[in-house]
Amino acid sequence: MHNSPASVDNPDAQPLGGPAHNAMGPQFVSEVSDATPPRHDAALVSRDTPPDAHSASSVHAAATPTLMLTALGVVYGDIGTSPLYALKESFNPAHGVVLSDDSIMGILSMLAWAVTFVVTLKYVSLILRANHQGEGGILALQALARLSLKGTSGAANYRTRMALTAIGAIGLLGAAMFYGDALITPAISVLSAIEGLELVTPALKPYVLPITAGILIALFAVQRFGTATVGRAFGPIVLLWFMTLAVLGTAQIIKQPQILGALNPLHAIGFFVAHPGMSFVILGSVFLAVTGAEALYADMGHFGASAVQRAWLWVAMPALMLNYFGQGALLMSDPTALENPFYRLVPDWGVIPLVVLAAAATVIASQATITGAYSLTVQAIALDYLPRMKVVQTANEAKGQIYVPLVNWLMLLGVLALVFGFGSSSGLSAAYGISITITMVCTSLLFAAVAHRVWGWKLRVLLPLMLFILFVDSVFLLSNLAKVMHGGWMPIALAAILIALMGTWSKALRLRNERAEREGVDLASFVTQLTQNPPHRALGTAVYLSANNRYVPHALLHNLKHNQVLHERLILLSLCTTDLPRVGSSDKLLVKQLAPHVWQVSAKLGFMESINVRELMQLLSYQHGIDTTDASTTYFLSRSSTTQPNDQRMWPVQRQAFAFMQRNASRAADHYQLPNNRTVEFGRSV
Repeated sequence: MHNSPASVDNPDAQPLGGPAHNAMGPQFVSEVSDATPPRHDAALVSRDTPPDAHSASSVHAAATPTLMLTALGVVYGDIGTSPLYALKESFNPAHGVVLSDDSIMGILSMLAWAVTFVVTLKYVSLILRANHQGEGGILALQALARLSLKGTSGAANYRTRMALTAIGAIGLLGAAMFYGDALITPAISVLSAIEGLELVTPALKPYVLPITAGILIALFAVQRFGTATVGRAFGPIVLLWFMTLAVLGTAQIIKQPQILGALNPLHAIGFFVAHPGMSFVILGSVFLAVTGAEALYADMGHFGASAVQRAWLWVAMPALMLNYFGQGALLMSDPTALENPFYRLVPDWGVIPLVVLAAAATVIASQATITGAYSLTVQAIALDYLPRMKVVQTANEAKGQIYVPLVNWLMLLGVLALVFGFGSSSGLSAAYGISITITMVCTSLLFAAVAHRVWGWKLRVLLPLMLFILFVDSVFLLSNLAKVMHGGWMPIALAAILIALMGTWSKALRLRNERAEREGVDLASFVTQLTQNPPHRALGTAVYLSANNRYVPHALLHNLKHNQVLHERLILLSLCTTDLPRVGSSDKLLVKQLAPHVWQVSAKLGFMESINVRELMQLLSYQHGIDTTDASTTYFLSRSSTTQPNDQRMWPVQRQAFAFMQRNASRAADHYQLPNNRTVEFGRSV
């Protein structure tokens, strides 16, 4: 289990020793720090915890036929619009390619087998198996790998600790790189579609960037309506798009059926052997055909693996292959079509309708990475990599369907900056690919750990397979690194900033947990003193959110110090985020009675679950008969403003960055969905 809180900037910080002035004695009420989050207790987490009855996996299993169309609209928009630019950029004259039948057959064969190996073999056939109770994405895979190691009896030894550190670093790197892809995909997809207007008349060229910006603003504005609503609207459009791809490609293949010979991988091998240097550079452009594969995995939690797999095998892959081969056939018969082989598949009168359809499809393409970024953010918050943010659940029937407003608007600003900064899809293609290839390498490494540790795959089977997959990933990575000086630095710089911020947040929380271990007020001694010297008791129930279930909650100490009174029923609630996406209601609460009318409650939460303390109290009342009715219950938590500590284990810039993130995190009461009229916050400068 990951030692991470259900929330950061804790609801209730570690109490520190200090003078007290009440009936409980000096050792129990003190000045306290409220910044440390709830700690995890490994004993509370079971690897066999069943999913909740309403988990994503169960919902998706029942709704697969309906979800296939929705998944097609959200998941495959990204990879489905690659025909707009992938083959065109592969034949970019800057690569030194001479257009001929041999080069067309060779490059097309490279592209076709890249799609087959990367998307069909690696992601659809293998990676989608690594769903963590229905959830996908690099951090879900990381959590699954960590869980397998922490379940071992040797979890305390040096080798296991090193393995956990490596898994954490790989997951963090992959997550940061995915955000770079999530910014570039909307920019290059929509821009490449609108550039088709230039083929109608050059007079429209000045309007390409403004139209692109307007479409992107509208796309991000509708995200608040939720993935399900957006997906239902997009699904039929993407289905029409794939049907159009197939029809246009088939029409050209009929004219040049010899193009199907490119299915023979010997054409790719022969071209590579004849032109090794040129082929290596071209692979960076060929990779554009598979850039949506990681988003496919990240979005799996929205729709389920089955719907995603069927949509690819039955619709997306056949249509894409037909269109790529159709473009190759067109180039064989008309080399002048290299200007834009996709739009030249239709006569002049069909360009405008195809531009409109392509614009709609590329808007949808952006949806895959946008929803993937939402899922990744929620996982990062729960796993201690990012501060609290507002997360909106957009559908009752599927918990994976969410909207994160802050991420949404920050992404819009970043996407618009890319559109106007690079100015064309060709310019953006130089920046595209590096971030996602690094994420793919990270995914492969974590998948290997899960296959061996969780599924028990034998090394004699796993090792050859993973060596082949990592070889393919590494070749694409090295070819994309050639773009660093031509725009590829941008996603690398963005990822470096994100890694620094996420690492700073995680490290600060770890240091605070260590401080709590040294300075916390022991809960057992406090309860003993409480029974021996009881203070005044008020009617009703008080719920104190506890940073650590071994220490007295900060808010309780302050309430006792300043008000000299406690409620007749006390519930000390600690929140523990597990390495499971969701935890079933029967396993969610661990209750221990410490004294008459004093209970310690440890609530286990999955890293994809939103936190609703009122619902937890209703569950407590139902399962254990403790009165937590709304009218009689008051919630207590802590709020901190952080000053720069003197801990030399963090650089000054890290301390400033952490303080800034903490100040701008969402309110704890909102994060825990507490009623404002019955919530008491105690503040302190830490």
